[in-house]
Amino acid sequence: MAKKMTRAALFFMIGTVILTAFYKKATYGPALSLAITFGTVSYHLVMRLLVGGAFQAVMQNRADLYKRWYRVGRREMAVYEALKVKRWKRRMPTYDNALFDLRLHTWNEVAQAMCQAELVHETIALLSFLPIAAGLRFGAYPVFIVTSVLSAGYDLLFVMMQRYNRQRIMALLERKRTSSACAR
Repeated sequence: MAKKMTRAALFFMIGTVILTAFYKKATYGPALSLAITFGTVSYHLVMRLLVGGAFQAVMQNRADLYKRWYRVGRREMAVYEALKVKRWKRRMPTYDNALFDLRLHTWNEVAQAMCQAELVHETIALLSFLPIAAGLRFGAYPVFIVTSVLSAGYDLLFVMMQRYNRQRIMALLERKRTSSACAR
């Protein structure tokens, strides 16, 4: 997935440059719309790559699972169950499957990677609204608003998925802990 995202980001960045140059030379209206679209898409892709890389460098998949931010309450889980997260989560892409591979990591390490993934997607969701400021320069606010809302919504799906899965792992870890304590 990382290679696909990098290639897509490059494609849209090059497309933005070409379409912008074409618009400036020919002042062809649709070229500006396409350049804005390509530029917005490339922003979202590059921003995702940069945010994910920055969090990986800083956190290295090590998060304190027991911090309040990461806790999922019963009501929140009920919302995820009502949204049927269990049904659609398997169809969502994973940037790096190895981070969640139980052959390579313990349950605890996978849960920590989930915390980091959650923070990455929350940050991306917030940064998804920055392109709206480009409306000051180009107008066309609806285009920037729609792409920003769709992008943030997409990343919030990943946040929900991480929180839903992590809560289930935390329950499993708790059961293991209590069963080993009882065995003593």
